Amino acid sequence: MPIVMLYSMNLQVGTIFLFLQDSASLFWRVWAYLTQEFTFGRITVSISKLIVGAAVFIFTLFLARASTSLIERRMKNRRHIDAGLRYTICRLARYLIITIGSLVALKQALGVDLTSIAVLFTALSVGIGFGLQYLASDIAAGFVLLFERPIRVGDRITIGDDEGDVESINMRTTVVTTNDRIAIIVPNSKLVSQRVVNWSYGDPRARIAIQIGVADDSDIDLVTNTLLDAAKDVANVLEDPQPRVQFLKFGDYSLDFRLLVWTRQPRCHVQIRSDINYRIARLFRERSIKIPYPTQEFLLKGLDLPQDVEASLLRDRDGS
Repeated sequence: MPIVMLYSMNLQVGTIFLFLQDSASLFWRVWAYLTQEFTFGRITVSISKLIVGAAVFIFTLFLARASTSLIERRMKNRRHIDAGLRYTICRLARYLIITIGSLVALKQALGVDLTSIAVLFTALSVGIGFGLQYLASDIAAGFVLLFERPIRVGDRITIGDDEGDVESINMRTTVVTTNDRIAIIVPNSKLVSQRVVNWSYGDPRARIAIQIGVADDSDIDLVTNTLLDAAKDVANVLEDPQPRVQFLKFGDYSLDFRLLVWTRQPRCHVQIRSDINYRIARLFRERSIKIPYPTQEFLLKGLDLPQDVEASLLRDRDGS
């Protein structure tokens, strides 16, 4: 009986040893296949290197996202740093991490040195200069916006006929959201090269001008006081600086005035202008101030009209 048990144990040990030997042999065969190098021109690659490079690149993307979130959380409680500056710092940190990680991934996967990368970027820059010049200008403008910061995230801007809040500044485009919650995708080069009105830049106060013309026989003091009354107690209109009225000019058929008010909510300038216009219309009607309209008179000479028609025209003219 002991001999049988001993034989059985030796058989099991031998089986395990053979299994381990086969597993090790299989492992080394797979490892040799993965580490086998292939040469393409001046580049030598292997499957293991490609796997390592892909893993480094995936880790880089994860690290970039995690670092950006960490930096944003750390700076969120510091009120002296505005949202636009936080966004710029997070974007630059993300671009820097992704760039360094991509270079390391290329080094691990393809064994590319910095000299080869410099040559590659030189070739790409030549190609971009000829074939992708608009894309290159948008990317360069994106860095200008991030560093110079003439436009920041959260600013209220006007581009041509479009107006909205800056939601994000990306590498190539900027997203602007209008009051109708419509996203406008604007190329960065357009924001740098064209005229853009930034309602939130610098001083948070903004001046709103409302022009209006009245009849040429109106009392100018009454018009001035009425315009000032229309600007009182309007939401988001500042009392300091006080609203002002300017007498601009004598028009062809009107007296032209301008009401100036100040606000700390420039993104609400459309609603502020509407509220004041409502009050101006009501106060003008109450105080009998007329808004003129162009009129034309025709003088007929040398034309014989029946006496009854001529008399009716004269009565109508005198009545008007």
